[in-house]
Amino acid sequence: MNTKTSNEAKILISTDNIDDAEMVKNLLYPEFDNTFVSIAPEFSPASDVSELDRYRPDILVLAFKELEKSEQYYLALYRFSKVMQQHPHRTVILCGRDEVKRAYELCMKDIFDDYVLFWPMTFDASRLLMSIHNELRELSSLKEKLPTIGEFAAQSRQLSELQGKLDRQVEQGVIHIETSSRAMEQAEKGIDSALDDFSQRLISQLQPKQAELKDFKTLNNEIVRFKNEDVHQHFQAAAESAQPLKEWAQGLKKEYEPQMESVRALSAMAEKIRPVVMVVDDDEFQHKLIGRILGTEDYQLIFASSGIQALGMLHKKTPDLILMDVMMPDMDGIEVIRHLRGGGQYAKTPVIMITGKSEKNIVANSLKVGANDFVVKPINRNILIAKVAHALNTPTS
Repeated sequence: MNTKTSNEAKILISTDNIDDAEMVKNLLYPEFDNTFVSIAPEFSPASDVSELDRYRPDILVLAFKELEKSEQYYLALYRFSKVMQQHPHRTVILCGRDEVKRAYELCMKDIFDDYVLFWPMTFDASRLLMSIHNELRELSSLKEKLPTIGEFAAQSRQLSELQGKLDRQVEQGVIHIETSSRAMEQAEKGIDSALDDFSQRLISQLQPKQAELKDFKTLNNEIVRFKNEDVHQHFQAAAESAQPLKEWAQGLKKEYEPQMESVRALSAMAEKIRPVVMVVDDDEFQHKLIGRILGTEDYQLIFASSGIQALGMLHKKTPDLILMDVMMPDMDGIEVIRHLRGGGQYAKTPVIMITGKSEKNIVANSLKVGANDFVVKPINRNILIAKVAHALNTPTS
């Protein structure tokens, strides 16, 4: 796997203590040359966000003495930074013994990517180095921008549609060729009949006294020759030229049939891939309710309990649709959408807002920032299923 070298990777250490910053920097410096420090005793949107945007780190190390400060700092960065969500990065938090459980929970929720027991400084100093190396490997795979399963499935379905269109076009081509051949046959017969009629009328109008009998025979023979050698010859050439087209169209279908077997196999696999629906709500009851409603449909459901958790999960899981609660404690749904619509791969991911308030200003603000639709609590089962299916362009069961 191609990972950034120590000279290429950018590490930003954010802390509230300059001595701690220097200690961590010295620990990393032998292997990582581009290591920078941001001192933030109190979060200042203008200065702290400016440093983050300027350095655009691959790895952000949060070295605050209290884990709660790391949470608050990272949340504030998401709120005020314009590049935080768009710039791929990984986060490592340093914690104390009493904070390990909380740090573990935050990483399991994808708010942070890894934690290191650091306070007081342990003898396993290389643990931090190992964590950063591991996160750089993960980051490298993300930056390769390989197609997601959903994107692969969508392309496979389009290939299947292409097969049907190609078959129909080839069949139409054969029909057109056969129609043209029949038209030429009819035209040839029509011209033959017209020439026969013309010769009969011409001969009948000429009196024997005006010409020798042999002249009539000569004229008739000339007309017959014209029909056989000139008219029939051209129609025969035209008919023969159409035959290779018909054979080509029939041969083409036989030629691409083996490839179409592969397309059909891909299409069959694509149909087994379930769209990923992310549910973002701080209410566990809503998770269970939506899970029961959509559990009967062919979707893969993932859940986030906060806006920050949802944004963190996007680094590892690519949803095809997001169901977003409006009112959440750390970052409300409208603010999360602003980050999504700020650019990057999630700028066009469909979002359906879920709100317990049906006031026009809530709905209007949601749609204004880029929500695609909304559902009002208490959730109606049929309405939710229909709107999710519409957003994903999938049929309802």
